Amino acid sequence: MKPIWIVDDDQSIRFVLEKALLRENLPTRSFTNAQDVLKALTDATEAEGPQILVSDIRMPGASGLDLLEKVKERYPGLPVIIMTAFSDLDSAVSAFQGGAFEYLPKPFDLPKAVELIRRAVEESQREEVAEERMSAAPEMLGQAPAMQDVFRAIGRLSQSNVTVLITGESGSGKELVARALHKHSPRAGGPFVAINTAAIPKDLLESELFGHERGAFTGAQTMRRGRFEQAEGGTLFLDEIGDMPFDLQTRLLRVLSDGHFYRVGGHSAVKANVRVIAATHQNLEQRVKEGVFREDLFHRLNVIRLRLPALRERREDVPMLTRFFLQQSAKQLGVEPKRISEPALKLLSNFDFPGNVRQLENLCHWLTVMAPAQVIEVKDLPPEVLGGPAATADALVGMEAAPVSLLSPMAAVPTAGADDHPPLVNGGMHAPPPTPMVAPADAAHDWEHALQAEAMALLEAGRTDVWDVLTRRFETRLIQTALASTRGRRIEAAHKLGIGRNTITRKIQELGME
Repeated sequence: MKPIWIVDDDQSIRFVLEKALLRENLPTRSFTNAQDVLKALTDATEAEGPQILVSDIRMPGASGLDLLEKVKERYPGLPVIIMTAFSDLDSAVSAFQGGAFEYLPKPFDLPKAVELIRRAVEESQREEVAEERMSAAPEMLGQAPAMQDVFRAIGRLSQSNVTVLITGESGSGKELVARALHKHSPRAGGPFVAINTAAIPKDLLESELFGHERGAFTGAQTMRRGRFEQAEGGTLFLDEIGDMPFDLQTRLLRVLSDGHFYRVGGHSAVKANVRVIAATHQNLEQRVKEGVFREDLFHRLNVIRLRLPALRERREDVPMLTRFFLQQSAKQLGVEPKRISEPALKLLSNFDFPGNVRQLENLCHWLTVMAPAQVIEVKDLPPEVLGGPAATADALVGMEAAPVSLLSPMAAVPTAGADDHPPLVNGGMHAPPPTPMVAPADAAHDWEHALQAEAMALLEAGRTDVWDVLTRRFETRLIQTALASTRGRRIEAAHKLGIGRNTITRKIQELGME
């Protein structure tokens, strides 16, 4: 195992930590200043480098924060623990902005210090294993048996041009599977063109699919190639095929039957050298029975059917997907990737995720922005994961969860569409960062109603400390939200709240928020 590097100009601190860690069979290496650490990092091989860096904040020459900044530039994945005196707590919290794993206030309790360092070591080893797994299987993000069946099917279809129908719930990654089928097919050199048949108005869909001739209708100033022509020699992905208008289903059936189509307003047949992959979250057999989907088209599309499992059917993949999405979100936002604790991962794995993989991706993006520390704990998860709706009084005043002034990412899940591609298969095909969600206009009053209901419940229960109870809860949540907004910077949080630095520090102590 690689050693724990300790940096402190105080010999007694170094000595105490060295002895305590050696008793735990954790090897150490000590330094008195930041310059020696940076030189040692430059000279060390990968095996000789540190597993964890524990540094004091005030030292001669460069400070611990300066060291943190330089270390993170060279070794972004190395966990750094900052040691600080109590008067330096504001600086320590600010260190989280620079990517510190945790801070250790002086004078510290030795067993707690060792426990923190051991936790950092375990987290570091877990992240190393996760990175090795991802690099070993760059195209796969899914080890559950249900996903392995999907990957095997993609492999079997790799040399085929057969029509495929992908079924699965919204957000489960149907388009990405379609892209994988294209990528591993003989048509990989051709274009992949996707269209969401439910997202385009009926009057425009025909032109979108088949193109139109000049003058075919008002506004058709030039000839336009449709998606079938754009996908020539490649693959056309028809998402949400179950919502295609009935009359257009007839035209699509004709293309699949004889390989020819006509542009809108055209008189010459155009040959379609295209592989069609369709997807839907609906039960097409039921749509056929209801008379809104052609039975002959259903059989044309249903040559090979791939059912994509919901995320709740492959819970063992949640930890891997979570770590992947946290890495991707950090890259998109240009920040240090956050880590997630085992209890938080376990809670996520037990959540049903009605929005499937897309919902998990949105959640990870939200946590990257909103979680105040580098390690995501259970209390940082949104209320929906913790077991209650965001608008309830418990979510407002009883849970140590996400700030109530913001909607959590779980509250709104986009509907499936042609950009429905959360990464089940890797290789650069991942969804863009989700659009920030805004609370509805009347949401501002929800917390007031919840507060009123909570106060009434306490009063009717005969409590005589209602003022203290609710004030304490309110202040706690208000400070948590401000600190989340400033990513742990107390002075900035106090400024935004309109209170003084000493006031916020005193309140944090009184409320037990340290």
